[in-house]
Amino acid sequence: MLCRAGQIRRCAASLSQTINQVAASRQKHTLPDLTYDYGALEPHISAEIMQLHHSKHHATYVNNLNVTEEKYQEALAKGDVTSQVALQPALRFNGGGHINHTIFWTNLSPNGGGEPQGELMEAIKRDFGSFQKMKEKMSAATVAVQGSGWGWLGFDKESGRLRIAACANQDPLHGTTGLIPLLGIDVWEHAYYLQYKNVRPDYVKAIWNVINWENVSERLQTAKK
Repeated sequence: MLCRAGQIRRCAASLSQTINQVAASRQKHTLPDLTYDYGALEPHISAEIMQLHHSKHHATYVNNLNVTEEKYQEALAKGDVTSQVALQPALRFNGGGHINHTIFWTNLSPNGGGEPQGELMEAIKRDFGSFQKMKEKMSAATVAVQGSGWGWLGFDKESGRLRIAACANQDPLHGTTGLIPLLGIDVWEHAYYLQYKNVRPDYVKAIWNVINWENVSERLQTAKK
């Protein structure tokens, strides 16, 4: 009996050590580099906003996500379900912030604006009637977000159609609606206040001038696979 109890203790210690080793070897999230300079989106989005938004705000989400995941791994190793549940809001907020911003930076380009081409344009016309109607609908949904959040153009894999949605705070589109994100517009005040003050509609109108439609088209192709 004592021998069996000793074996159980050794197995438990071995399992705990394995979990800790996996947690230690887990690759941490990092702040993605931009493919353009902070001032490249001017005059539509100022260099000051881009610098603060990317190097401060997004970096904070990344750092907090790593800290939260470490705490979560510790709770898993201890079998501490209460702590696991308590950490869920932080995982959702910081994980969503990292996911959303990583998409957002690629959705923008100093060579952006204009209208999409090819299959994306055809899908927009099919699902919204015209590109202008899609812009108007997405702009209205984005401006109408209460407090902080995001406006999204997403792909509904089940129906094969494009849809517009809004998410509160940093809730990730796919994780909360099932839609695959193609284009996101950040309407947290840190994304525009230094330049547009409290006039969110002006910011939303301006951002269409730097939308990277090539990136959105690539995301649609990937989503359809």
